[in-house]
Amino acid sequence: MLVKKEKQVFYDTRGVKSINDKAAKAKQAHKRVVPGFSTQSRQTNVQVAKPRITGIFKPRPIGLTLFRKFYERGDFPIALEHCAKGSRILWKIPLDKIDYHHYLPLFFEGLRETTHPYEFFARQGTHDLLEHGGPLILPVVPQLIMPLKRALNTHNPQVMCTTLKVIQHLILCCDLCGEAINETLELMERHGGEDAFINIKYMIPTYESCLLN
Repeated sequence: MLVKKEKQVFYDTRGVKSINDKAAKAKQAHKRVVPGFSTQSRQTNVQVAKPRITGIFKPRPIGLTLFRKFYERGDFPIALEHCAKGSRILWKIPLDKIDYHHYLPLFFEGLRETTHPYEFFARQGTHDLLEHGGPLILPVVPQLIMPLKRALNTHNPQVMCTTLKVIQHLILCCDLCGEAINETLELMERHGGEDAFINIKYMIPTYESCLLN
């Protein structure tokens, strides 16, 4: 007795019914690849190309930092000290007598470091300076913007986490730091022209106008 074999039905990417699986795959392999969101993508016997990978979340090369250069030259008044709780920085100069305008931006530059001992000295040294800086920190804040931006632009998870913790410490260590940021934005809105508020709001959605309210 002859048994009638059922035909398997397949559908291609355009929803067209295909009886022969092998023929459909062969036809799929010979399709012309065209860019997406174009008039060519509406043609027959074409295959839309996959979107390119932008790599926006891919870590970027860090390169040589000023912190490493100064550290290797021995320009920092620091040394590594081992204690019962682990390692810490031994400062050769009292922290209240250190030139914050010179040293604090350099330590912020070192936040991009990921190798020992540069990473440890930069991270721990930054927290030590913020802990004991007090009123000496506020005048240096404008010099810290670019190092922080470069650290966040590395897209390196380790560097970004370290930098965010430093930003939190910076805001809490000096009561006037947060007020200085808000005061700067208000000055920009008052004297930046009629489109100043729109541009500030675009970059900082949580900002509220000091003129409209």
